[in-house]
Amino acid sequence: MTGPPRPNQANAAFTMNRKTNKPSETYDWSRFDAISDEEAGAAALADPNAQPWTEEQLAKAKRTPRVKIIRRALRLTQEQFATQFGIPLGTLRDWEQGRKEPDQAARSYLLVIASAPDAVREALKRAPQPQAA
Repeated sequence: MTGPPRPNQANAAFTMNRKTNKPSETYDWSRFDAISDEEAGAAALADPNAQPWTEEQLAKAKRTPRVKIIRRALRLTQEQFATQFGIPLGTLRDWEQGRKEPDQAARSYLLVIASAPDAVREALKRAPQPQAA
């Protein structure tokens, strides 16, 4: 079978274009199609650079809310999200681009925003506004 790349089939054989040194448009999926799911799983587990996490590693991992996913689910731009929820725009961008991680208070706030955004908006409307000096 030939054609464009199919998802999750990166190990399939393909030919290289000698002039551009890039994969050609035609892929040979016969090698991939010939292996069973068990063989594919065994091959994945044999890769020392792609081992699955242990239960212990999963338990130790920080559960950080995905800010971009929350923002997109609310259909807001970065500017709108930052303004509506009182988060500095630069901080929001740093979180989304992985330059910084939200601290514990911010992670908790993001979880509340994700589960009850309208309640957060309402609470922020009622909060006293700082007086200009």
